[in-house]
Amino acid sequence: MRDPYTILGVPRTANHSEIKKAYRKLARTRHPDLNPDDPKAEEAFKEISAAYSLLSDEQKRARFDRGEIDAEGNEKGFGGGWGPGGPRGPQGSSRTWQRSANPGGPGRPGDFRFDSIFGDLDEDLFSDLFSGGGRGGARRASAPKPERGGDTHYRLRISFEEAALGATRRITLTNRKTLDIQIPPGWEDGAQLRLKGQGTPGIAGGASGDALVEVKIKPHPVFVRDGFDVVANIPVTLKEILLGAKIVVPTLEGKASVTIPEDSNTETVLRLRGKGIPHGEARGDLLIRLVIILPEPPDETLKACVKNMPDPEEDPRTKAGIA
Repeated sequence: MRDPYTILGVPRTANHSEIKKAYRKLARTRHPDLNPDDPKAEEAFKEISAAYSLLSDEQKRARFDRGEIDAEGNEKGFGGGWGPGGPRGPQGSSRTWQRSANPGGPGRPGDFRFDSIFGDLDEDLFSDLFSGGGRGGARRASAPKPERGGDTHYRLRISFEEAALGATRRITLTNRKTLDIQIPPGWEDGAQLRLKGQGTPGIAGGASGDALVEVKIKPHPVFVRDGFDVVANIPVTLKEILLGAKIVVPTLEGKASVTIPEDSNTETVLRLRGKGIPHGEARGDLLIRLVIILPEPPDETLKACVKNMPDPEEDPRTKAGIA
């Protein structure tokens, strides 16, 4: 037999709890009754069980680590090994791996049988894997306990407009199944959608897991969310803000025309009511914030005009309380 630590996938420093946990995990996947179509499952389970039988016994494990016995429990130098009937001990005895036809009774030669390993394993180790079974002889394996399947995780990216107004998007699951999912209006960045029963199938009739979809929002070049309102920084010229103008601005649903009042200023906010994010029967507003953009290249005539302008009566920074 191979090194028992390698078989169970644990380091030599593993404690009893870690060894038991590793064995339980392997037993769930490699037990012959759970793999009826796999001809190698029985041999694999024999090896896993023998490895656990040795490592779960503190005295046997210590002797193995010291090199006094081999991986099959045979005394070093006594000529033990695998024989026709199974792994042989120091006196040439063999443990028979048979599956008993009747719990507690003799099995057919060559069949897999559990009574040879249960004497060495924890009494309740299989209680959460199999129910029923006899005592003192072969332990009958019946259907495993139902287990819920695992959750699967996905990530979806949507536009700012889709998040604000809601959208329908199609995703493909790991099993290649496609689903149309509804994203409600006012979606928060990074929130998750839970699709019930669309995860990994359960075991032995257990419920399927869920599909968890994390929905991320792509940054928008103009819009920023502020609660249920949407703020848009819109560049305007000095002429438009001084003399007033009618300009076209973007909204969540297309374009809209707004009027800039004469003698407006930078950071002036124009409010388009009901153009923000829906919430219930209400809806937020779209806030147009004006930002002055000077011409490029610089306009020398404009610069000359500004040079002749008188200084303001009050320093604007002092007026704003920051100087």
